[in-house]
Amino acid sequence: MTFYLNDLGMLSAGADNGTEVLNKLQAGDRSGLILTDKFSSHPVYVGEILIDLPTIDKKYSVYNCKNNQLLLAALAQIQPTVDRMIKRFGADRIAVVIGTSTSGVRNTELAIHSVAEHNIKPAEFHYKQQQLAGGADFLAHYLGLKGPAYVVSTACSSSGKAFASARRLISLGFCDAVIVGGVDTLCRYTVHGFKALESVSAGLCKPFGQHRDGINLSEAAALFVMSKEQGPVELQGIGASSDAYHFSAPDPQGTAVISAMETALAEANKEAGEIDYVNLHGTATPLNDAMESKAVNQVFGDNVAMSSSKGMTGHALGAAAALELGICWMLLTTDDKQGYLIPNINDDSLDEDLPAINLIKPKQSLQRTINSCQSNSFAFGGNNISLLIARSC
Repeated sequence: MTFYLNDLGMLSAGADNGTEVLNKLQAGDRSGLILTDKFSSHPVYVGEILIDLPTIDKKYSVYNCKNNQLLLAALAQIQPTVDRMIKRFGADRIAVVIGTSTSGVRNTELAIHSVAEHNIKPAEFHYKQQQLAGGADFLAHYLGLKGPAYVVSTACSSSGKAFASARRLISLGFCDAVIVGGVDTLCRYTVHGFKALESVSAGLCKPFGQHRDGINLSEAAALFVMSKEQGPVELQGIGASSDAYHFSAPDPQGTAVISAMETALAEANKEAGEIDYVNLHGTATPLNDAMESKAVNQVFGDNVAMSSSKGMTGHALGAAAALELGICWMLLTTDDKQGYLIPNINDDSLDEDLPAINLIKPKQSLQRTINSCQSNSFAFGGNNISLLIARSC
């Protein structure tokens, strides 16, 4: 059975559609990362989405949070494809699977602050705004869908695991198409949490840099339409693994990560050298980049083009896998005969102690069409996912 990614809607800090995201990344643009104390007691760099977002109608007020506004903004970009799928297959044959880690927790923070300061809970606050399942529930109600609707929450691999779940729903015959992707928004809870882990960068993050010191947290949303109907991109391979090495630190040997990448390649019936570009997890933490460079060197060697886009988008946590698969989708669907890639931007010298990998420089291209991409996402507890997509034949 062949699975297609028929359409994509996405936005990230500083870019409100896929074309803008791709253009900014290929240009090495880091302007979406800004210094603010909005989410922390001390200023930190984050990737906050600051554009005007769609208003959620009053009849859906229990779902009114920025997370769901981002979903609406991404949905608007794929609405014609969604409408066509509903017309063809029926509302009961369309599923919704979303990955997230924060949902609308920011609303809860503001409500707690209001109670603490004024002893008044905001009238507009509702628990569903922070409920992890809220995003999928909201989209299903908004679109009148009757198929399965749920959320996957496995930290930074959440939206990657959503694709595995969506594919399974179609393969088992539960539905004919799935609105699948991820969304996450900033809140003090996650910023302070990662600061407590000493994982937040003191400046702009430096993926694979000699002086890397942590991540820049960010917001993003990316929604795909997946189906068996012919589309521009095939989802050819998914590799999932879990090593349970440590609650927050990766296994330095990367054994399970290697397994995930090799499983995705095997499912796609591809050799590592056939992959044109690998989007690395590349968080810019000392431990992750050391582990990942070792793992990808073992699987891909030092010739396959690769980079971390997080130096420009920041780390969107539960939305990161969908965002970065979206970047790969854009590379495959853009009419670019030169094959311009995503550079590894860190404004730092590369860490020469890391195993050699082919990190892309600004304006670098394959000098041919990009035909296949692989994207890695790793999470707390050693929860790993590697997704492989390719141009449709």
